[in-house]
Amino acid sequence: MRNFGTASFFLLLTACGPTVDTSVESPEPMEPVRWSVAIHGGAGHFDTEVLSGAEQAAYSASLSAALETGGAVLEAGGSAVDAVVATIAVMEDDSLFNAGRGAVFTAEGKHELDASIMRGQDRNCGAVTGLTGFRHPIDVARSVMTESEHVFFSGPGAAQFAGAQGAETAEPAWFDTQKAYSRYLRALERDTTIEKRGTVGCVALDSQGNLAAGTSTGGMTYKRHGRIGDSPVVGAGTWADNRTCAISATGWGEYFIRTAVAHEIHGRMLHGGANLQAAADGAIHDEMGALGGDGGIVGMDRFGNPAFSMNTPGMFRGAFKAGASPKVALFATDQLTP
Repeated sequence: MRNFGTASFFLLLTACGPTVDTSVESPEPMEPVRWSVAIHGGAGHFDTEVLSGAEQAAYSASLSAALETGGAVLEAGGSAVDAVVATIAVMEDDSLFNAGRGAVFTAEGKHELDASIMRGQDRNCGAVTGLTGFRHPIDVARSVMTESEHVFFSGPGAAQFAGAQGAETAEPAWFDTQKAYSRYLRALERDTTIEKRGTVGCVALDSQGNLAAGTSTGGMTYKRHGRIGDSPVVGAGTWADNRTCAISATGWGEYFIRTAVAHEIHGRMLHGGANLQAAADGAIHDEMGALGGDGGIVGMDRFGNPAFSMNTPGMFRGAFKAGASPKVALFATDQLTP
């Protein structure tokens, strides 16, 4: 495992209460940040007793690789949208996560993929849900944003649109992994949804000062036909507005929808004057968590300061900014200095 360095983000998970992220963000960096990118790879009830040392090393390497991809796009002058798509595409191809390859199985034994993306300069956005047969749902979501007059496509309509845009296809077997199938078999025995962790997301600030956010997921293991979580729902799982922040969420989608977590954070900043960390903690703990939901967010303010908040023992996450190196963390007790 890598050394996570000194504390700038995260206190610790207490033995008798929920995880509270009390990171302190500066309202504006002393030196302007040319670009910045941050990610999550899912939140859940995992800790050092659940993940072996080898698994922790694998997740850390994958998170770092995704951050380096997004950083390379931004360093070359690419847009925040381009960086978000490129970063998430790497994670969609990585079977460690629940997005693209390695996505969980539905109750019908299939893969139904969801994604959304939003850009901060004009709040244009695109989303797909129930997408099948296409390798990178986040790329399809971007096409919805840039190549259509609509925001949201579902099921066969999403696939038809993706095909018309020439999106890269993939056979159903390409998404299969033994890990996801084993979870499906366990859920089949119990007739219940399990394993909500593994959704991926990215937020970025580019050298033009624009924010973007994106989220991609396979949903919940054994989810019922037609079930839609928060990941493709703009305002719940994804939000970006240059005036405030970019947000990507992960966790129990029904609760994120009920409390519109991503937009709630934006609203607390825009109308309440809160900084990003305070707004995120309020939305996660005082709103979503108070109703019984669990999960977390990765966010970025308009100055390029990343923030994370969760009420779970773990959330795969990382941050990378110009002039620094990628930093990642896995557990709530890990400290991360971006």
